Amino acid sequence: MIGLFYFALAALASPFKSKLRLEAENAVLRHQLIVLRRRRHGRVRLTNHDRWFLIQLYRWFPSILQVLTIIRPETLVRWHRAGFRCYWRWTSRLLGGRPQIDTELRALIRRMSIENPLWGAPRIHGELLKLGFEVVQSSVAKYMVKRRGPPSQGWPTFLRNHAADIAAIDLFVVPTIGFDLLYAFVIVRLGRRDLVWINVTPNPTAEWVARQITEAFPWNEAPGYLIRDRDRIYGSVVMRRLRAMGIRDRPITPASPWQNAFVERLIGSIPRECVDHVIVLGEAHLRRILKSYSAYYNNIRTHRSLDKDAPVSRPVERIGSIKSQAVLGGLHHHYVRA
Repeated sequence: MIGLFYFALAALASPFKSKLRLEAENAVLRHQLIVLRRRRHGRVRLTNHDRWFLIQLYRWFPSILQVLTIIRPETLVRWHRAGFRCYWRWTSRLLGGRPQIDTELRALIRRMSIENPLWGAPRIHGELLKLGFEVVQSSVAKYMVKRRGPPSQGWPTFLRNHAADIAAIDLFVVPTIGFDLLYAFVIVRLGRRDLVWINVTPNPTAEWVARQITEAFPWNEAPGYLIRDRDRIYGSVVMRRLRAMGIRDRPITPASPWQNAFVERLIGSIPRECVDHVIVLGEAHLRRILKSYSAYYNNIRTHRSLDKDAPVSRPVERIGSIKSQAVLGGLHHHYVRA
């Protein structure tokens, strides 16, 4: 500190820059001698005052690095950066005012804002108050997700709100032991992916398809929309039956089976999980197998799209010993607690 005082006096008395730089170097050399005289055993011990003195001179005259011997230049630069961080941490400290919001609460506000795009700050603030969080509405608005355009629901929400009123139909072919072809007709509801109807015929016609639709849906449970492909079997008889039941026909674009993805997935699962592992003896045999698979599909089989639940929701069993029940002759098993 005495060396810095001498340097300040010399700086005020000298009008020349070169002399100021020389005085700075002399002050650094003089201070290094003071530090070395202070050393008793081992390494040189620098105090915070020593560090502050050297850093301050380095800020004013970077050329003093040339005369530093007791420390390396990179050490002085590291001290300067650490002091810079400490200074700004001190200037950024809280000086009272509104208490800081926890990280978990901020994450919850962002989560509510993302999951509910139609909610504003008052609505989210009300939910937080009901959850026991004491926070002001302006803080909620601060941590909400900022959106460029007006709030809008996403496609998953839109589809979930309409899927319960949509059904899809399709046909697939199953060969028998005698190399005959049988046609299986399926109807699936998109809401819970439940297989509402399955039947078999060796000779599908428009009249037969219309009768299957009538038997699958009671008049008070008919869906609002029916998705189908553009097979010629869905003729004028089927169209009249749909109009009479109040169902709107929605054929997919030609050569676009992905537009009827739910039923396409189903008619891919039926052969993969059932029919491909059985030799079909005849029409009655196939109908019996498909009826058993339909019960397994709706009541037992879990679906990833339903959060690993069955179309007919299965309760979670936690008590009892686990037992298995054979399905389709042991092709699949149902595990329950008894």
